[in-house]
Amino acid sequence: MTDLDQLTQALARNLRHLRAERGFTLDALAARAGVSRGMLIQIEQARTNPSVGTVVKIGDALGVSITSLLDHEQGPQVRLVPPEQAIRLWSTESGSHSTLLAGTEAPGPLELWHWRLMPGDASLSDPHPAGTTELVHVATGTLTLQVDGSDHTVPAGTSACFSSHVPHGYRNDGTEPVEMTMAVSVPEPR
Repeated sequence: MTDLDQLTQALARNLRHLRAERGFTLDALAARAGVSRGMLIQIEQARTNPSVGTVVKIGDALGVSITSLLDHEQGPQVRLVPPEQAIRLWSTESGSHSTLLAGTEAPGPLELWHWRLMPGDASLSDPHPAGTTELVHVATGTLTLQVDGSDHTVPAGTSACFSSHVPHGYRNDGTEPVEMTMAVSVPEPR
């Protein structure tokens, strides 16, 4: 079984479990997530590899992190995540990428990411649930952080925090790669 097959199977199993645990019908979850009922069926039957955006929407609707949706085994209280188990969820041909390093559900989803943005590359994100906060630390390069239509320059060595319940994105307008670490905290579902 390939890594992609393992992730597809884990996503199917975890989605079925979490949806049932919360008492959501397919129609209710589809409406809540803004994803078609047909897509949810395909995911639960492990017949598709959905986009990162779709997985994020489903996680947000369920009140769980992407890590919980993709986790293929239950770990001990202390869970070490070696580099080969980090999950690359977005990449471009020029070498930009985002990698989910680790995540937890305490008390709501909390995710730790590593990002690399090559010059000229950008990644836009839909609004997350109200109360979601992101922390970004730029290690190299200069990040252009766009939040609700406004650009913010974040140079190397600088950190930023913002509420991400609005449209937001990350852009590299510079000439060198941007390396950054990001944490995303999503509140518990109400």
